Amino acid sequence: MADNSGTQAPRQGAAVPEPDARFARRLLAWYGRHRRHLPWRKTRDPYRIWVSEVMLQQTTVRAVIPYYEKWLAAFPDLSSLALARAQRVLRTWQGLGYYARARNMHAAARAMVREHGGRVPGDPKVLAGLPGIGPYTAAAVSSLAYNRPVPVIDANVRRVLMRVLGLDGEVGAARDALLLRRLRTFFPAGRPGSFNQAMMELGALVCRPANPACLRCPVRSWCRAEREGRQEVIPRPKRRSSERVAAAVAVIEREGRYLIHKRAPGGLLAGLWEFPGGKIEAGETPRRAVRREVREETGIRLRSVRRLGTVRHAYTRFLVTLHVFLCRPAAIPDLAPGQFRWVSLAAIRRYALPSGSVRIVDLLARLQAPAQARKEAGRRPGPRVQTGWKDRPGRRSAS
Repeated sequence: MADNSGTQAPRQGAAVPEPDARFARRLLAWYGRHRRHLPWRKTRDPYRIWVSEVMLQQTTVRAVIPYYEKWLAAFPDLSSLALARAQRVLRTWQGLGYYARARNMHAAARAMVREHGGRVPGDPKVLAGLPGIGPYTAAAVSSLAYNRPVPVIDANVRRVLMRVLGLDGEVGAARDALLLRRLRTFFPAGRPGSFNQAMMELGALVCRPANPACLRCPVRSWCRAEREGRQEVIPRPKRRSSERVAAAVAVIEREGRYLIHKRAPGGLLAGLWEFPGGKIEAGETPRRAVRREVREETGIRLRSVRRLGTVRHAYTRFLVTLHVFLCRPAAIPDLAPGQFRWVSLAAIRRYALPSGSVRIVDLLARLQAPAQARKEAGRRPGPRVQTGWKDRPGRRSAS
């Protein structure tokens, strides 16, 4: 019996068929009717497809769309990205997280201009040799832009295949060799890009990690996990743990400008700008920690420290609580201009900042707004207000 989506319900007691050409045709027909209309699906430009695939790593489609459009406005083609300065690349990427992706894209673009005539290579083996391009991205760009018959394996495809094949265990790259062997037995070489997108779309819209919509699945007849009632436990969820970290951050102000410094070129958040600060040690108060961190990091001794607020932010493996303080320096030593800069609140937004630092800038701007409004109000002429010991401040005295 068929439902409205054209899927066929499995017959009780019947053997589950192996995925074959019919599986591929059914999936492609479903994709043709139900695919989402996304901006990167309107082009065969290898550069634009590559940008979208990198952005979609570890990031949802909805979150990526505005960044994708912003990126293409700044860097419409490969040469414009290759010629851009690193800080502009990071600043344009700001908010997407996992900044190594942006640095690798910049390095790969320069390599493509230098070694491949300013074009994105179509050979997946060549692509996989460029910075930040792994087997998945290489296969995706090759199949979508160049119609190369290369299957892709991402988190969505792994989940679909494990359920269809009835494979227990955790999802992960360790299974990719087996999954690829099975996938190639029914992979339609004539429509590689559409099939790869259809598999990923099925995982995103129907064969979801939790609460899969099996009744709407176009390939339900071939799914062993659904037939055996195990679709909710295949694949087994990964156990994730996040380390909780507390840090003290100093917003050091001098004559309307704030001190920021550039992180080291390697490691987490490499090359980004942020306010001075660091991890709070065991048994240490945030106020004491901010004084210690500023002294060790910059050599500055603080004259005053006033709490501004708290910012919480999640990174890949960390849940960070930032205790933010507005600080005034007592004396300022010579600071390396390549590592430290004094910038205004308006100018600071032109720098590439981690998301936690962006939220601190927003906090500082909100706190400054009332003071600026009072300052502006003080410049406007208004009724003279007399106050005395009998009067409440701000009210006219009775006469």
